[in-house]
Amino acid sequence: MELTPVQQAFLEKVRSFAQGEVKARAAAVDAAEAFPEDLVGRLRELGLLGIPYPQAVGGAGLDTVCYALAVEEISRACGSTGITLAAHTSLGTNPIYLFGSAEQKAHWLPRLCSGQTLGAFGLTEPGAGSDAGGTRTRAARTPGGWVVNGSKMWITNAAYADVLVFTALTDRDKREISCFLVEKGTPGYSIGACEKKLGLRGSDTHALAFENLHLPEDALLGELGQGFQQMLKTLNGGRISIGAMALGLAQGALDEILEVFKGVTLRQSHAFYVADMATRIQAARHLVYDAARAKDAGRDYVTLSAMAKLFASETASWCADRAIQILGAEGYTRAHAAERIWRDAKLCEIGEGTSEIQRLVISRRLLEAR
Repeated sequence: MELTPVQQAFLEKVRSFAQGEVKARAAAVDAAEAFPEDLVGRLRELGLLGIPYPQAVGGAGLDTVCYALAVEEISRACGSTGITLAAHTSLGTNPIYLFGSAEQKAHWLPRLCSGQTLGAFGLTEPGAGSDAGGTRTRAARTPGGWVVNGSKMWITNAAYADVLVFTALTDRDKREISCFLVEKGTPGYSIGACEKKLGLRGSDTHALAFENLHLPEDALLGELGQGFQQMLKTLNGGRISIGAMALGLAQGALDEILEVFKGVTLRQSHAFYVADMATRIQAARHLVYDAARAKDAGRDYVTLSAMAKLFASETASWCADRAIQILGAEGYTRAHAAERIWRDAKLCEIGEGTSEIQRLVISRRLLEAR
């Protein structure tokens, strides 16, 4: 994959940090099921929490390719740290950058891009996962603002985010959805216990509750009734980062096999697995960075991002599974990273649209273009 000099220098910087600091902590972060505050602090120090945003709003002024490179390399070393970066940048920050008022942007973007705080995005509910249009959280007008009641679940970075972007029904009869901002500590907004998860155990994941949450009029993000479209645009971009995350996890699985069996002649079946892992990873890499370049060029990238997310996520799960198979019984233990990567990779097939949803997006757009 060809990179510009700026992209190559950035890649080398992030890879050095990921392989030198993040990778050494990955097993401990997973075992302790503890949010890696120190590593997130280092992301902040290195300017990695505002990569694709302009310097004018506090970002690094780099492109989507650089952002994907960072997510890939961090996830290659530690999935929990990778998803923290991805959720903050694509889901927590991007809606404010895309749809926020001048005042909302001036208040939040410098804090988010500098890493002074993390961002979070509240979409999923008990009855609204893949069917995001099934949102039940309700925002009712009151004099001078809104009163919100409802809940969200599986929200990444929730306890460490000073601001949450969330969706709510603003007209139940019309199924009108709008987006809002709420600041941590606002009365009526509460954060549940941290979820106990199969993988990505170091990421911060919570259910949220809104109980007679009073918000001012200017808590509305963008235009009234545009929340569903805002959400789709946010997820379309976010799928590139999940594709990059999955790509990093897949590469991490292959890295382990190449290191463990360096200089060893593998049995033919295992050699075939290694060849297939490398081939699938290379194909996934082309898809992810093709989508990133399309986004940077201002071209339509919706189908590309869905393809990248679909193929890379399923590649990550497959590569981790094959790595365990090659390692045999040892691969089933915590003696190797393969079992952790296998657990981490599964989320990539679920979050920001399941593999089934990606297939619907791809097929519908292809048929609509006929």
